[in-house]
Order: sequence, then structure tokens, then C-alpha cells
Amino acid sequence: MTAVTPLPLDAIADPELRDLIAEGEALGVPDALFSRILARAPAQGKPLLRALIMSHRDGGVDHTLKEIMRVQLARFAGDAYFSGLRSRQAREAGLTEEAIDAGSGDYEDTPRFTEAEKCALRYAEQMYLDPNKVDAAFNAELKTHFTEAQIMELGSFIALHYGMQMFMRSLRAALPFCHDG
Repeated sequence: MTAVTPLPLDAIADPELRDLIAEGEALGVPDALFSRILARAPAQGKPLLRALIMSHRDGGVDHTLKEIMRVQLARFAGDAYFSGLRSRQAREAGLTEEAIDAGSGDYEDTPRFTEAEKCALRYAEQMYLDPNKVDAAFNAELKTHFTEAQIMELGSFIALHYGMQMFMRSLRAALPFCHDG
């Protein structure tokens, strides 16, 4: 059980919040547990859900790469909840558990990833483990693979998703979650 009890779906009257919950469910990340916990504070929950969904689904960086990065961060954080979620969009695009495992492991030495993907995975890793390594030289490397808009997208994606993973871990959230009610 989580430290904050998720609201039952039928107790959520706000139509925008209900739509965001459905949108997260359709994407697969976030799922109902996270969204229904956030529903306890709709004024904060709605903008946060919009940002999470938009950062993951939209933008100029490949969704599948962002999904690998999201799971990589969750595993770094020791967050079983977000580590266990999978984006339906990424799975439909061909993402496999083997690719996710490779992205969370020794991704530098695998031919599975392009140099740009390795750089993005390294960016997530370094932002989590040692942000001081994201220095001028590293930013120059990022710029060889990504536009400045994509770098901003990656950085905000990493920060937002990592923060939510730490939050859910602090609530002792874990899968599986019963989606009924």
C-alpha cells in the first residue's frame, strides 16, 4: 500500500483530470496509480500529468529512446514502480526488454545503440550520478548529435521523470496496482 491512498476513479469529478488519467493509461506511463495519487491535489496534479505525458509522448527526440532512458533512471533510483511500467507506444514501435536492459547496462559497448543514443543515455546517467560531468565538453558532444531544442527536451525529460520516480519511491508505491474502482 502506498503512503498516500489513490482516489477511486469514480471519486474524481474533474473532467480534465479524468482525461489526463485516461491519456496516461493509453500511453502506459504514468498509469492509474500515479495519476490517482496526484488526483488528491488536482491543482498540482493536472499540470504535472500534462507535463509528464507531453514530455514522454511529444517532441523531437525518439519516444523509444526516451522510454529506455526513463526505465534507466528508474532503475538507478531503485524505483520498482516506474521500472515496471512500459510505454505502449514504444512497445508498438518495437521496443524490447532486451533493449531496455541494454540501455540500463553497459550501453557504451553494445552496437545496439547509435552514438547519439549512447550520448543521450550517458546524459541521463551523468545527470543522475554526477551532474558535474555535464560540463562544456559534454554539452559540445550533445550538440554534435542533437539540436539545442532536443537537448532541452532531453534535459527536462530527465529531470521531470527522475523527480517523479523519487517521489513515487518515497510513497512506497509498487506494481502491481489494481486499476478497478
